[in-house]
Amino acid sequence: MRFLNLFRTTAFRLALVYLLLFAASAFALIAFIYWNTAGFMAAQTDETINAEILGLREQYTQQGLPGLRQVIIERSAGGGTGLYILANADFSRIAGNLSAWPDVPMGQGDWVYFTYDRTSPGETERRSARARHFELRGGFHLLVGRDVHERREIEDRIESALFWSAVITLGLGLIGGLVMSRNVTRRLDVINRTSRDIIEGDLARRVPLSGANDEFDELAENLNSMLDQIERLMSGMTEVADNIAHDLRTPLNRLRSRLEVTLMKPATEQEYREALEGAIGESDGLIATFNSLLLIARAETGEARENFEPLDLRAVLSDIADLYEPLAEAKRITLKVVALKPAEINGDRGLISQALANLIDNAIKYTPEEGAVIASLKLLDEEAVLEVRDTGPGIPQAERDHVLRRFVRLEASRNEPGSGLGLSLVAAVARLHDARIDLGDAKPGLIATLRFHLKD
Repeated sequence: MRFLNLFRTTAFRLALVYLLLFAASAFALIAFIYWNTAGFMAAQTDETINAEILGLREQYTQQGLPGLRQVIIERSAGGGTGLYILANADFSRIAGNLSAWPDVPMGQGDWVYFTYDRTSPGETERRSARARHFELRGGFHLLVGRDVHERREIEDRIESALFWSAVITLGLGLIGGLVMSRNVTRRLDVINRTSRDIIEGDLARRVPLSGANDEFDELAENLNSMLDQIERLMSGMTEVADNIAHDLRTPLNRLRSRLEVTLMKPATEQEYREALEGAIGESDGLIATFNSLLLIARAETGEARENFEPLDLRAVLSDIADLYEPLAEAKRITLKVVALKPAEINGDRGLISQALANLIDNAIKYTPEEGAVIASLKLLDEEAVLEVRDTGPGIPQAERDHVLRRFVRLEASRNEPGSGLGLSLVAAVARLHDARIDLGDAKPGLIATLRFHLKD
């Protein structure tokens, strides 16, 4: 039953269509060669016969019946493929190498095919001939022809070759189509089995590669990349849900407790105002957290790719630095920008601006007074390299990958306001733009690097 299913596969149908087209083309080519070859040989035969008839008519005109009879006797005795018979009015043989007038209907100037017996020592063979009838004055008849037995055999062999080549081509093509369909179906079955396993909940399953580096391996690699992205998004959703349950519960409880305490006893207008201001502050923090989550989701789903446009990173860096310069001055921190050349990339201006703002904001937040933050842009190996360097405490090497995840905050940063989403947003924006993010040691401090591909 499974074997019969191969006949219903798209691969088999495509192979069959290709086979039929190929067979029709090959058959048409061979038929064209056959008809041209057979036509050429037939035309040569007819031209030779016509030329002989013309010569014999001249002999008859010049020398009469005796002269024509003598010429026919001489040509008949010479052997070869020429056939001649001179007959009287009742078609009785006078001369020639045919024993009798062929028993086929013919008129003046008719071309005819007939068979005759050719006798050689020890055997008599039935042969094919083509001839033309010519009626002479006085009621005499002349038939001049050629033995075409070999030519007909060649034509028969070509026709037989045509038939068997078509049969063999169709047979081999059918077998090849089945083999190809079986191979394609086997490769697709692997993909289908993997898909069923994933549907049943095994998100870690991946399509195995055959190692042939063909289009199926390319498809498998693309599917695996898609599955990696889906698994990453699913894990991110689970992580977000867990983190929201843990990290956002504290500010919500704090907000509720503050309002509850205020309502538990009579309070002055000033106390109510302070309670409301505190609630607004907590609400602003929650709104900022959810806005950050939305930006991360927008970056990770790839939705923002529709907004990609050419943009100059030097201009973006300058704008963000101008925005944070007052904050740096308030903390007595030197904010320096080094961007000598423009660097044009394709990207979402809003997300890149937010990612760069997060890096500079973090650098200023964790850099002590009298420290420095240096934001630089340089071109290196057809890449635009953005660096934000500070003189703060830095991040331990073991924690540098960990801090790129959502809601992750180091113990040293617990005293600073924040949600732990800043660097995870930067990482999501980097993935969206096929950029690389690296966190290194600035000795002292942290150096955060983003590497973007330059616009073609």
